Amino acid sequence: MKKQLRTAGAALAVMATAGVVAISAPGRDAEAATWETLIENSFQSRATLTSEWNFNYPWGPTHNGSARMIGSATDNSHVYLPSAGTLQIKANPVSGQGNIHYESGAVWAKDQVLVNDTFPQYELRGEFQAPSARGTWPAFWITGATSWPPESDILEYKGDNRNWFNTYKNASGGWSNTIVSVSNPAAWHSYRVWIAKVNATDVDIHYYLDGVWKGQHRGANFVNKPMWIIINLQMEGSSGSPGPTGTTYYTARNVYLGRSRA
Repeated sequence: MKKQLRTAGAALAVMATAGVVAISAPGRDAEAATWETLIENSFQSRATLTSEWNFNYPWGPTHNGSARMIGSATDNSHVYLPSAGTLQIKANPVSGQGNIHYESGAVWAKDQVLVNDTFPQYELRGEFQAPSARGTWPAFWITGATSWPPESDILEYKGDNRNWFNTYKNASGGWSNTIVSVSNPAAWHSYRVWIAKVNATDVDIHYYLDGVWKGQHRGANFVNKPMWIIINLQMEGSSGSPGPTGTTYYTARNVYLGRSRA
């Protein structure tokens, strides 16, 4: 885990200068807190990638959809760095494997999101070129490491040009969804969440696209729940079928995770 420390006040000043809206957790003195950077520049080389990220899903190579994740520290056939600072996931169709119609890739971070009294605020963001054709299902999300829910989807395209910002569960016990049409998802766009503890059990999650605030969801019972960070290219499933007959690419850069220490 790489940590860069500064006061939360200084961190918020930097974010404000960059045109990013920062939301402080209620009842917290930002100047008295410290900001820690956990993930930054992790796609510079294969060594930095493997030091910060694991391959496939945390639970194995499959999840919903029809793609099997392929990847390891030594297998870069589906998860690789086309240039320093850029991660690319490649999905290609396969046959003769039953319900598996594609081989693709996923990575999950060795650092986790864990909102609690010590770490009441988190920022998670990245820039992505995402496929959006029928049968393509890219995602950038966090999900419970020891239980499900919680879940927050920061990037999720399901076969068209709409990004789904999702939170489960909300205060009513269901899903909260903010669905945003995106012009050309295959171009670079930035996706971001700011997560802030609001009481003993719940958080507020603010969702941003290209630096513009798009919605706020209440995440019920997120506090004290460790969450994995996952980047994956799943296929078909909720994105429709049949999927593409050729190769599909999903590209990421500038993925960042930081948190406040009270």
